[in-house]
Amino acid sequence: MTKDMTEGNPLLLILKFALPLLAGNLLQQGYNVADAAIVGRFLGTDALAGVGASSSVQFLILGFCIGTCTGFCVPVAQRFGAGDYSAMRRFVFNSFILTAILAVVLTILCALFCTQIVELLATPQDIFADAYIYLLVILLGIPFTLLYNLTSSIMRAVGDSRTPFLFLAFACVANIFLDIFCITTLKWGVAGAAIATITSQLMSVVLRLNYMMKKYPVLKMEKEELEMRGDFMRTLVIMGFPMGLQFSITAIGSMVMQAATNNLGSVYVSANTAASRLKNFAMCPFDAMAAAVSTFCSQNYGAKKVGRIKQGLRQGTVAGILYGIVIGGVLIFFGRPLSMIFVDGGETAVLDASRDLLFYSGFFYWILGILIIVRLCVQGLGYSGRAVLSGVVEMIARTAVSLIFVPFWGFTAICFTDQAAWVFAVCYIVPTCLYCLKKVEKELVPKTDVEVLENS
Repeated sequence: MTKDMTEGNPLLLILKFALPLLAGNLLQQGYNVADAAIVGRFLGTDALAGVGASSSVQFLILGFCIGTCTGFCVPVAQRFGAGDYSAMRRFVFNSFILTAILAVVLTILCALFCTQIVELLATPQDIFADAYIYLLVILLGIPFTLLYNLTSSIMRAVGDSRTPFLFLAFACVANIFLDIFCITTLKWGVAGAAIATITSQLMSVVLRLNYMMKKYPVLKMEKEELEMRGDFMRTLVIMGFPMGLQFSITAIGSMVMQAATNNLGSVYVSANTAASRLKNFAMCPFDAMAAAVSTFCSQNYGAKKVGRIKQGLRQGTVAGILYGIVIGGVLIFFGRPLSMIFVDGGETAVLDASRDLLFYSGFFYWILGILIIVRLCVQGLGYSGRAVLSGVVEMIARTAVSLIFVPFWGFTAICFTDQAAWVFAVCYIVPTCLYCLKKVEKELVPKTDVEVLENS
C-alpha cells in the first residue's frame, strides 16, 4: 500500500496522491457541514452560534495538534524516500512517544482553563453555556485527535493516501449517525455533537492502528528500534513543533477576529459560522494538493532529486491557482443560497451577512491556493521554522484589521480580514520558498544527476 514518489510523472503522481486526500477532505468538511446543519436545524441558531463561537480557539489548539503530527512525519517521508527504513521506523516509534506526552499536557491545561478561554473570546452571554460545554468536550478528546492525525500522517508519509480516506469515510459516517442519535434521541444538545466527534475519532484510531500493524510490512519494528532516542526526538521536535506553531499562530489572528465578530452580536456569529463551514469546504482541494506536494517534496528530498521538487511545485501551484479562480466564482455568485444549508430562509439578516463574507472572499481564493501549496512545500523540505513566519504574518494582518478597522467599519471589515492575511502571507512565503529551494540545490546538487536538474 506504500508508494514511492521519486519516479514517474510528477503531476500525475501528485494528482493521484491528492485525489484520496481530496475525497477525504471533502468528506470531513461534508461532515462539518452536516454537523452544523444538524445543530442549526434541530437546536436553533443560538446553538449554532455557540458551536461556532469557539471555532477559532479550536483551530488554535487542534491546529497545533494537526500541524505537529504532520511535522513529525516529514523525517518519516524523507527516510522512506531515501530507502533508510530502519531510521524511518525509529522516527515512527519516537513520534508516538512524543504524541502521548503532548496529549497528556495539552488535555490537562486546556480542560483547566476552558472557562477563561471562552471568556477571552468575548462570547455573548446568550450562547456562553453552549460554547463552553461544546469546547470542553472537544478539548477532552485531544488524545484521540492527536492519534487520529498522527496515524493519517504516517500513512501519507509512506505514500498511502487511499487508506486514510477509507478510515476517514468510516469516521465521518459514524459521526453523522452519532450526531443525530446524541442530539435527537439522547437530547444531549451541543455536547452531543462534540461527543459524537471524539467518539468517531477514537473508533477510527483503533481501526487504523490494527490495519497498520497488519498491512504495512515496512513499519514492522525490530526490538532494537523500539527505544526512545534523544537525537530522533530532537529532530521530530524541530520538524513538528514549528509546524504546529504555524497553525496556532495563524489561529491567534483568527481568535482576535472571532472576538471582534462576537462583539457584534449572535447574528454575525451565526453568519460567520455558516460562511466558515462553506469556506473550509471550498479549501479542501487546496489542502489535498498541498499535502500531496509536501509528501512529494519530502520523498524527493530524501532521494536527492532537486529537479523533480521544482517541477512538482510549479505544477501543483498552477493547479491551485486554476481551482481558486473556479471556486471563487462559485462563492461570489452562490454564497447566499449555499448558506441556507445551515440557516432557515427566514433568518434574512444571518443569510445576508454570510453572503457578504463569501462574496468578498471569493475574489481572493486563487491567492489562498498559492499560499497553502507553497507553504507546505517549504515544510516538506524541512524548513518548518521559515514556514512558521508565514503564520506570524497572517496573525499580524488579521489582528491589525480586527483591532483597527472593525471598530470603524464593523462587519464590513470582518469580510476582508482573511483576505488581508492571505495577501501579506503570500508576499512572504513565495520569496522564502525560492530561497529554500536554492539552499536545497546547493546541498544536494553535488549528489544529484546534473542532467535531470538542468532539464527541470
